[in-house]
Amino acid sequence: MDISQCIAKLKQEPGFQDQVGMVLVHNGVVRNWSRGDGSRVDRIKVVVDQAKVEAIRQEVEAREGIFRVVIEARSGEYVPGDDLLFLVVAGDIREHVKPALADLLDRVKSEAVTKEELAG
Repeated sequence: MDISQCIAKLKQEPGFQDQVGMVLVHNGVVRNWSRGDGSRVDRIKVVVDQAKVEAIRQEVEAREGIFRVVIEARSGEYVPGDDLLFLVVAGDIREHVKPALADLLDRVKSEAVTKEELAG
């Protein structure tokens, strides 16, 4: 996902200027170390349940003050430095947008994404 292009497209949507005062972005990237024990990670295998991602996206987008939620979650095998997950939340004020992004991230990671870290 090209973040700048995504935001530019959102800005062209009817209602954006009337409803949006904040856009937050998350860009998840493969680390070369395991969060669990710090061991080396050479690649990861990721499986995304796209139907679950879409259900979560719709739930978060329906929240008060949220104009649009865009998600790109990638399945496959990746190496450190590769982009894995893009989340974009556009809404009215930070009191709505910040918690929406935090919940979106936590839910997508815990409910819709599984990954296997591989060394060597």
